[in-house]
Formats: sequence, structure tokens, C-alpha cells
Amino acid sequence: MQLNGQTTLVALVEARARATPEAVLLVDDAGRRMTCGELSRESERVAVHLSRMGVGAGSVVSWILPTGIDAVVVMVALSRLGTIQNPIIPMYGAREVGHIVREASVDAIIQSGSHKGTDYRRLAEAAASECERRPRVLDIDDVVRGTTSHDGGARGDVPLHRHLRGASWIFYTSGSTSLPKGVLHNDATLLAVSGGMVERLQMTERDRNGVAFPIAHIGGPINLMASLICGAALILIEAFDPVASSETLRREGVTMAGSGTAFHLAYLDAQRARPDERLFPHLRCCPGGGAPKPPGLHVRVKAELGGSGIVSGWGLTEAPVLTMGSPTDPDAKLSESEGRPLRGVQVKVVDLAGGEAPSGHSGELRAHAPQLMLGYVDASLDASAFDDDGYLRTGDIGLVDGDGYVRITGRLKDVVIRKGENIGTAEVEDVLRGHPLVLDAAVIGLADERSGERVCAILETTGEGSRLDVRKVGEYLAQRGLRRIAWPEQVEVVTSLPRTVAGKIDKAKLIAEFSE
Repeated sequence: MQLNGQTTLVALVEARARATPEAVLLVDDAGRRMTCGELSRESERVAVHLSRMGVGAGSVVSWILPTGIDAVVVMVALSRLGTIQNPIIPMYGAREVGHIVREASVDAIIQSGSHKGTDYRRLAEAAASECERRPRVLDIDDVVRGTTSHDGGARGDVPLHRHLRGASWIFYTSGSTSLPKGVLHNDATLLAVSGGMVERLQMTERDRNGVAFPIAHIGGPINLMASLICGAALILIEAFDPVASSETLRREGVTMAGSGTAFHLAYLDAQRARPDERLFPHLRCCPGGGAPKPPGLHVRVKAELGGSGIVSGWGLTEAPVLTMGSPTDPDAKLSESEGRPLRGVQVKVVDLAGGEAPSGHSGELRAHAPQLMLGYVDASLDASAFDDDGYLRTGDIGLVDGDGYVRITGRLKDVVIRKGENIGTAEVEDVLRGHPLVLDAAVIGLADERSGERVCAILETTGEGSRLDVRKVGEYLAQRGLRRIAWPEQVEVVTSLPRTVAGKIDKAKLIAEFSE
């Protein structure tokens, strides 16, 4: 049974709880399960508890939580209270978290304590201490299980946060700028994507969708909403491990094994380790996105794992999942494209002169869609994000073929896409230039079979800087609070960086040199 027409996350939760209360909706790595009815009841109980802790309508609440059932319960509970919630990806470091908490004027931070080697309470408290109106730092155990007493009541009036313009979600994206940008969404923009995904991927209540990425990504609530619409179950992977996570997905009968090149390669390795049986016997397709597919990967996945192969999509935090393939698409389209625009999405291709490019010609892709963001937290960024016709400038280079399929061929923005994560090179370069032995730095992305691209830092240094290597650079970036995924995997020291006639670092020359 599909539930269309609901306009909020909470309405979807309640409608699904009435329709199929005993159906399993959530499963985690440890085998813990939660039904549709249980999610409704637990999220209501947690909402009451959060209200007593001082969280209410209009509060801006950040949460830094691992992918799991508790995070979903908190997500729905915060929606029940009418808060503006800000999921923070756990891989963000002190630098990024501090910026997010300050810019979004956060009132409370829910965190998971010491987890997987990171002290998130300490991270949250450090970020809170930098704010004039210090946010409260709440433990997930207090919030979900009520294991300790709360202090009761809010501290004064909840601010109106007019700068957030009616948003109910804030997601931060690492683009080409030096710090992540806050992107404003509401339930309607996310539901536009969820309904389109259900339709395009032909999802039903028989599906078991593997969520192997951080649930704090914009894809977290989108996949939850999609499951609520069609009745599918989500298999939540807390921290992806090629062997253990593949076994979890196998155990739980995954039918949709996402969600990007690094994951698909891991599944192929796991399949090759058991050549006499199908790793995922119920597999329908492998959703993908976040980075272009390596040539031939779709064919290998379809032949070895089964199902329809890779069914990928294209989008960005500002406008998620603009296009998506379908399991019934021809193999050539699935292999070479990112699918067709979802319902209501309009894509145009703009050439370098600013005019609309002919069909089949490459240019910057721009989009107008119901899933477009409401704007940025920093409203000064809005004007440059859209063109005069209201289309989002995606910064991606591509084309739309004669059948309406979108192909991505490059990027205008200076970013590295590593394991589906956008890493702004300016962000890493800014930190590297603060090293006492570094005179200048250039960060580039180099093709990598497993991660899509790897981060390579080319450093112009003082004489003593010639000894800098990956380990020493990583230690420095850790001290500066830069998130781990943005650390260079390759470090090259040069006497001088090549420059163009305009004095800019010639990254094209660096890419050509170090790709060899």
C-alpha cells in the first residue's frame, strides 16, 4: 500500500502506523528492529521528553548521531515538536561543527558521547562554548532512554530565527567554498524527492533498502520518507565495513544495495569471496550517485551481483536527486547516464556564452524543481545560486541526450568527490597554508578506482618542509579540526607551484602531471 498525498514527515509516520502497524520499518547492524507502529509511539514519547528538556517549536536543534534506529526516532520526534533540525555528519571535525553551530544559531545539540574513537560530547561542548547564547548539549541516552534527570523547562523565550525563512531542515554541504554552506529545506522539498524515487525505482513494501551512508546526509530523511510512502524497510548500517556490512545486508534480504561506487566495489569483492552462491539473492538494483560511475562498473555489478545493476541519480544538497535511472532502463543508459529528471524537474544546459545549448551538447546544468532549497542560511549567497529565470546553477557540466537522459561530464566547481562526499579544495588549502613550513598549497582530485577520486595535496614549502608527508600532514590537519575524509591521501612537495599567466595556480597542469 502506497501512501501518497501526505505533506509532512509526521503525517507520513502516522499514516503508515495506521496502515501497517506491525510491519518492520527499521533494522540495524545488530538485528534490532522497529515496526511502523513502534516508530510512531517511540517518537511521540521522545518528543514529550524533549519538550520537558526545553526543546520546542522554533528551536534549532543540531544532532550528531550514528546511523541507527535512535537517530530516526530523534528525527521524527523533533519533527513532532516543530523544531528546525540540523543533522550534522559525524565525520565533520571541530572546525566545521563550530562554524555550523554559530552560523545556524543553534539552541541545542544532541550527540552520542564517546563513539567509535571520537568524543562527540567534547566536540559539541567546544562548539557551544564559542557561541554568545550557548546551546545546550544533550546526550542521546538522556533524550531517547531518559537515563538521567533533566533540568526541566526552556531557558527563556525561543528565538524566532527569522533568518531561516520557514525552514524545518538545515543541511550543510561542503562545496567549493572554504567552509560548509547551510542549505534550507522543508518537508515539502524532501517529499518531492521521496515520491519521485519511489516511482522511478519502482519501490514496494517488499523492498529492503540498505542505507550504508550517514543518515545525517540529506539522503537520510529522504530515504525514510520513501520507505514510509511505500512500506519498504530500511537496513541501517552504522559504519560501513566491506565484509561485515555486506553480511548484514545479506542477512536482512537486501533488495536495493546502495549507494555509490565505493560500496558497489565492496559488494563485488564480497561476492567474489563466495563464488558458489549469490551474496544478495533478492537483489533488484544497486542505487548509486554522488560521483560518476567508472566505465564498465554497471556491467560488472549486473553480471556478478544480479538484478538490474547500478541505477544511479544526480543531484546536490541544494536540489537533491534531480534525476534517477529506473530498473527498466536499457543497460547503455544505466551504464553511461544518471537517469532522467524526476516528475516536476526541469533541466537546461547553458553554454559558456550563457545561452541554452542545443540538445546533446555539453554545458552547465541548471535546474528548476519542487525539491529546490529555500535558500542558504547565509542569505547573501542566494543571488549567485540562481539565474534570472530562477534555475539553480548546479556547477556541474553535462548534457541531456535525445531521450532525456542526463550525463555528467565535469564540474565548474573546484571540488573533489571522494566516496560520494564533496570536499571543497579551497577549504583544505586554507588550512594547509597555515602550516609553518608551507608557503602555498594546491589540492586536486585524482582518479581512484575505489573512492572515485582521492585527495592529493601539492605543497610549495620552505627547505625544512621537504620532509612533509601524508602522516605529518594528517597530524597537522587533525590538530586544526579538519574532518578526516578531507585529509590528503597523497602529498607531493615541489619547489614551486605552476601558475597561469594570470598568476593562478595551474591545476590542470598539476592534474596532468600527477595523474601519471
